[in-house]
Amino acid sequence: MKRMEDRVFREFLQKKGLKFTKERAAILKGVFSARGHFDPDDLLIKMRGKGIRVSKASIYRTLPLLLESGLIEQVLKVDKHAHYEHTFGRGHHDHLICLKCGKVIPLYSRKLEKLQENLCRKEKFKCLTHTLEIRGYCLRCNSKSGLS
Repeated sequence: MKRMEDRVFREFLQKKGLKFTKERAAILKGVFSARGHFDPDDLLIKMRGKGIRVSKASIYRTLPLLLESGLIEQVLKVDKHAHYEHTFGRGHHDHLICLKCGKVIPLYSRKLEKLQENLCRKEKFKCLTHTLEIRGYCLRCNSKSGLS
């Protein structure tokens, strides 16, 4: 039996007139086996480490398709390159990002989600997706540097 994300991606690609190639299937599987956040280069290294032949260009071409299909989200940009996580079948969450050590802490607030929904409704705006990143210092880095 095919995984649900396979079906969703196949249908998405078909609507765009694109093929579900072996390489795209491998990248999809690699993305969904990743734990937490990943960047394209990390994904490439992990896949090649498992003996999966995939090109860097294919990863960089496939990630925007996965993003557009709603299977993954871009979660942060650090030093001009993106990090992603697979979100299909998981609840939405936002992130707290430490500027010193790079720690990413998932954050969920029903009140915040409700506020965003109400703001969109008030403005008659149809929200498809959103990302909230709060940047600052985690407890460990804040304590070490004497910041308050």
